[in-house]
Amino acid sequence: MLLTGEEALVPRVRPMNRNSRRRGGCGVARAAQVGALALVAGAALGVGSARADYALGLEDLGALSIDQLVDVEITSVSKRPEPLSEAPAAIYVISNEDIRRSGATSLVEALRLAPNLQVGRSDAATYGVSARGFNHSTATANKLEVLIDGRSVYTPLYSGVFWDAQDVLLEDVDRIEVISGPGGALWGANAVNGVINVVTRSARATQGGYVGAGFGVNSKDMGLRYGGAFGSNGAFRIYAAASDRDALATATGGDAHDAFTKLQTGFRADWGGQTDAFTLQGDLIHGYSESLAGQVRDNSFSDGNVLGRWTRTFAGGGAFTAQAYYDRASRKTVTGIISTVNTYDVDGQYSVALGSRHALVVGGGYRAIGDDFTPGKGTSFLTPASRNLHRSNLFVQDQIALTGALSLTVGLKLEDNSYTGLEYMPNLRLAWRVSDKTTLWSAVSRAVRTPSRFDTDLMNTGLVAGGPDFKSERLIAYEIGYRGRPVKAATVSISAYYNDYDDLRTAEATPVRIFPLVIANGMRGRTYGLEAWGDFAVRPWWRLSAGVNLQHKSLELRPGSRDIFGVAFAGNDPKRQLSLRSYMNLPGNLELDLGARSVASLPSPAVPSYIGLDARLGWRVSQHVELAIAATNIQDDRHTEFINGSIPRKDIPRNVYASLRWRY
Repeated sequence: MLLTGEEALVPRVRPMNRNSRRRGGCGVARAAQVGALALVAGAALGVGSARADYALGLEDLGALSIDQLVDVEITSVSKRPEPLSEAPAAIYVISNEDIRRSGATSLVEALRLAPNLQVGRSDAATYGVSARGFNHSTATANKLEVLIDGRSVYTPLYSGVFWDAQDVLLEDVDRIEVISGPGGALWGANAVNGVINVVTRSARATQGGYVGAGFGVNSKDMGLRYGGAFGSNGAFRIYAAASDRDALATATGGDAHDAFTKLQTGFRADWGGQTDAFTLQGDLIHGYSESLAGQVRDNSFSDGNVLGRWTRTFAGGGAFTAQAYYDRASRKTVTGIISTVNTYDVDGQYSVALGSRHALVVGGGYRAIGDDFTPGKGTSFLTPASRNLHRSNLFVQDQIALTGALSLTVGLKLEDNSYTGLEYMPNLRLAWRVSDKTTLWSAVSRAVRTPSRFDTDLMNTGLVAGGPDFKSERLIAYEIGYRGRPVKAATVSISAYYNDYDDLRTAEATPVRIFPLVIANGMRGRTYGLEAWGDFAVRPWWRLSAGVNLQHKSLELRPGSRDIFGVAFAGNDPKRQLSLRSYMNLPGNLELDLGARSVASLPSPAVPSYIGLDARLGWRVSQHVELAIAATNIQDDRHTEFINGSIPRKDIPRNVYASLRWRY
């Protein structure tokens, strides 16, 4: 079987026999022109297309959610396909169907479906996303690795993810795998508190045309895609998308002047057969926010990437995968700062079954990063202004079948970086398949967050003097979990964790004078919590999905620390999150989907607790046409989710949104 998406990077190995605003919509219009040209070009090529069957009977919803999704194959836990029910980790999978029925219009909004993530929006384009805490008030959570089809989008400039620049055509997403807990042994440094792995469908699975458009009180979106075939075993797709987000509201209800527009286009091609499979894909994206009189320049970004992957499957069952990508990201701010980051990455891995007891994965990679940073007048700067960074790694992981029901996973990644040299990230996981409906697991892991340019080289004359001695932040994590199917109509996942952190980042006062501050590692502490979620098929046409996320955080400054911000600056996290979603298939091809989430208050900056209510009514007019109307935050006119302490508070308004999807 030819693996697609991320699965092509992690070949199938089965070694063991176990019991089984910008106002006016100009961006949307521009994308429509680009997309129309792409569709015409595809038709002119005369390529063949196959219409995908999107029909879903009224009786299928419960079956798909409970029977099939329980054993959906994932790849993020062991870098090889394995059933979700057997994975020894706290992992939640967001399916394409979940995204469609949520009414989400962007990748980051779709992440709200994962009960093991905290997602907070602070302005029209900016979000903070984290797992197990440390969601920083400036929306720069730095302990979460994020990948899109095997390409890391975690920026080494400040350690984190620019969520305004990360998106995909949601129609083409196969699944999003969300792991809460360390993933350093496989995914490397910075996969400290979790990993988000976005896997898109292969070009073969997206044949034919697609047009999607949505218009709301506060937003507009359009997406177009065409997929065709070439040669005897090749397939491709091209797409274009655009979105406009109106400005949010200020604390007094005024216009926050942060309207946002984004344009994106890209392609993917897959070809080959059982022995050799190839993928080539790329994206171009540009976004800009509303500009005000007196600002130095527009607030905008541009990003482009291209990725290639080759997989060779051997007759004996092993497989080798090589992947390389290039990414160029540039960003301008209203204060005049211009930054550019060029990333070159190459990776390889070999997967093989050694007898009936061992599933071995070995690999390595090299990443070169070059950046340029031009400060604005009176802003902070980086010294040196340009730097070339290097990172190389080797890893090995072996899943050992101790008995027919008991398996032990042992893994280690060695990673060398330009700042701290050699770092090691081991991982030990034990899984007990009690029955074909129950898995118990436990894990001990070590992970690190390596320094970024903002940790070591950030300067502001008289105020900040960098962090010349900054070390990697460290974590030792202990986890235990249960995943099972207590009754035929329900699935449940429960995990508990205890995290021990050391060498966390602080801003230390200079003796006697206080300023300039020096960035150091003067904090330590512990967090512990409980995560649980599950699905229940009330009827074949009605499914409920619920989640609970509880967390306690205890941080302290190390003896001798002169940090001026205190432990509250390390992260602004709720102690409790609850979620409940209802999916109903009604007569007449109607779909009624309701969602509620309760988020506890945030301590610093203070944000009141809130309850968010969403609703969607969809009508499948035919196998190829779908209409829907959705409303978000219907419980109040506006509410606050996240605050950047350096700018005024902005509130998230209610939105009502109508959409059309046409597949042909």
